[in-house]
Amino acid sequence: MTDIDVQFEAQVASDSPSGPPAFGVLQEDVSEAEQPSFLAVAAPPAPPGGEDAPSRCDCEACRCPGVTSMERSLQFMELQLRFLVSKADALHNWLVDGQDHLEREALAAAVPKFLYTCQPFFNHLESASSVSQHTLLPFDIYTMRVRRLDFSQQLCDRLEQLVLTYASYNLLCLDETNPNSVSHFFIGQSQLGPLRVTAFRYCKPTAYLARLDTGLYKRMRWNVERRAGQDGEGQIVCDTEYYFLCYEDIPNVHADAGGNYLGVSHDNVVRMWSIGQWQQVTTDTDDIYDWVLREVFQANYHKLLFLGSEEPSSCSATEYLQQLLLSQLAAE
Repeated sequence: MTDIDVQFEAQVASDSPSGPPAFGVLQEDVSEAEQPSFLAVAAPPAPPGGEDAPSRCDCEACRCPGVTSMERSLQFMELQLRFLVSKADALHNWLVDGQDHLEREALAAAVPKFLYTCQPFFNHLESASSVSQHTLLPFDIYTMRVRRLDFSQQLCDRLEQLVLTYASYNLLCLDETNPNSVSHFFIGQSQLGPLRVTAFRYCKPTAYLARLDTGLYKRMRWNVERRAGQDGEGQIVCDTEYYFLCYEDIPNVHADAGGNYLGVSHDNVVRMWSIGQWQQVTTDTDDIYDWVLREVFQANYHKLLFLGSEEPSSCSATEYLQQLLLSQLAAE
């Protein structure tokens, strides 16, 4: 392996906790306390004089006396995005530039660790974007919020491409039933009143149930935690609900009539997207992975929101879910 490969692996490994989580299945069990520091992992060199020193870049905005701290924060976030995307590009280029088999395996082992180092950046963007969410915002603040969501979407798309590239070389497994797979990855956590919402992106359309064809394929999952009280030792107890972004191909009743009716295609089926909730059928276990991996049908998909035939971006889908959860909270 080249010196730069070793340096990258050493950097990523030093940011990961001992015994890094299995990203295929138990990635979401990583607590906030175990996550790498956002600034330590993703920060380029601080400006002269420290982080509190005036920002010194050559862009026209920074030379204007009226530049706000929010704008400087946005510029800093963009630097973080460029930094992480450059690391993803490096992992991609090292793979496709003809490394031998052993070097490729070492690079593949670095990919889950790199996904882990991106978690604080996703969290930072989520927390910054959720301020005053779903309220009327001044245009400049709304514009900055849209840009933060765009940063999150750019990184999500780049990481998905990276994982798919390594999977195409048979170096990473995307099979959800494999405990060592990288079937999905973390893309942010936010607080929505009493709810904590954690989002995950599936690298490719994945069957809703691993061992039974339901016709549903999932692209995102959200773990929604709600405080349920305290146990006998005073520890906070949370109930977790699971929501999914799924699609299904349904018969196109307009196909025989010539198609293209109100945007419906000529094909015999049309792909429809929705957000729904996991509904457990039996009550013999509380572990979602027991439900997913069972060979017999153990859960239903309760559709809550129909999104039409266009796949939403991960950020848009999360927005839809948050609006749905807020409406449920308001009705309680």
